[in-house]
Amino acid sequence: MTQTSQVEGGPLPWSGLLALSCAAFTAVLTELLPAGLLPAMAAPLGVAESRIGFLVTAYAAASFVAAIPVTAALRGLPRRAVLCGALLGFAVSDALVALSSSYPLTVAARLLAGATGGTLWAMLAGYAARMVPAGRRGRAIAVVLAGITLALAVGVPSGTALAGAVGWRAAFGALAVFAVLLVGWVRLRVPGFPGEPPHARAPLRRVAVRPGIRPVLSVTLFLLLGHQVMYTYLAPFAARAGYGRPGVLLAVFGTATVAGIWLTGVLVDRHPRPTLLGALALVAAVLTALGAAAGVPWLLPVAVALWGAAFGGAPTLIQTALVDAAGPADADVATSLQTTVYNAGIAAGSLTGGLALDALGAGALPWTALPPVLLALATVAAGRRYAFPARRPAAAPEADAVAAPAGVAVACAAGDDAVRRWAHGAGE
Repeated sequence: MTQTSQVEGGPLPWSGLLALSCAAFTAVLTELLPAGLLPAMAAPLGVAESRIGFLVTAYAAASFVAAIPVTAALRGLPRRAVLCGALLGFAVSDALVALSSSYPLTVAARLLAGATGGTLWAMLAGYAARMVPAGRRGRAIAVVLAGITLALAVGVPSGTALAGAVGWRAAFGALAVFAVLLVGWVRLRVPGFPGEPPHARAPLRRVAVRPGIRPVLSVTLFLLLGHQVMYTYLAPFAARAGYGRPGVLLAVFGTATVAGIWLTGVLVDRHPRPTLLGALALVAAVLTALGAAAGVPWLLPVAVALWGAAFGGAPTLIQTALVDAAGPADADVATSLQTTVYNAGIAAGSLTGGLALDALGAGALPWTALPPVLLALATVAAGRRYAFPARRPAAAPEADAVAAPAGVAVACAAGDDAVRRWAHGAGE
């Protein structure tokens, strides 16, 4: 089945979008499940619990390093075939983890999952955008990215509980079976798009310098940096405030992100700019409140709920802006750049938060997180011409006839240089 964008005003292609959402769910669950199984996996594999934690690191590292080369090699292939191949990569990886008694083999399986995951992540938003008319891209992307929230709020806890009941090997085996079944769903319900012929492929550099791309990437970097400063070290901050249940706070955050995604899905296609400005302003207000009242226990659940609702919708809003700036034909290339910056923001935020915690204490975390969030807010406010316009751009019919590439990562040195260029051009 080959299909172009749906008719304006018609129903969303729910079955295909939900299949893509399940692909996002599978990717997140595959990436994070080992973090909940450290004691259970350590003894059978003969390593310390910290080494099991490295399985998550291996996934992220493979996504960071391998995805752009893999993407470049696969740009000419049919998009649905690449999507199915990525899902089969997850199935093979999870099956190997389920069967392996060797730590090196398990690490190799995780590297495979990371490389295929990087390719998958760069495809999802662009794929969803091409399945619907331009005026409904935001809602389609919101549906697909809801799989991330579902995995965080339900999938990881449920997978950990399943592993406790039937064993961690069975949990990974079930995940492998689910990935295989998802391939069948994708083949039946997700439209196929052709690969890009060589003459139609926009070079990575040309996409990166397109008007509007750098401001969107800058917002991604600033927001993730600020978010991770606080989120990574929420437990010590809660302890300082006298709130001894960080697990409850994480559950509140995860639940609130569901509400944020729902609200964003309602607003993103009609009011994307004010919705993103409101979300970033709310995050900044929450951080200010936490910094000013760091010792007030009852404030924490309320503030975390508002933070989760605001942050939950931000990825959809930012990715929609990126797809609009790049155009559907080059959405996957642009998303690969964004995912690299996303990972850089996570790493920089975790490092910055740790340094602030050691040097200044947990009370300094909100004040450390606030400046980059304010920079993100200022970038959106300044980017009204190309990156975050008041009106969504009109559809580009010729773009819908061109297939989207896929990918995610860049070498560290090149990434650092790119981040500097994007930050310099944030006001475009």
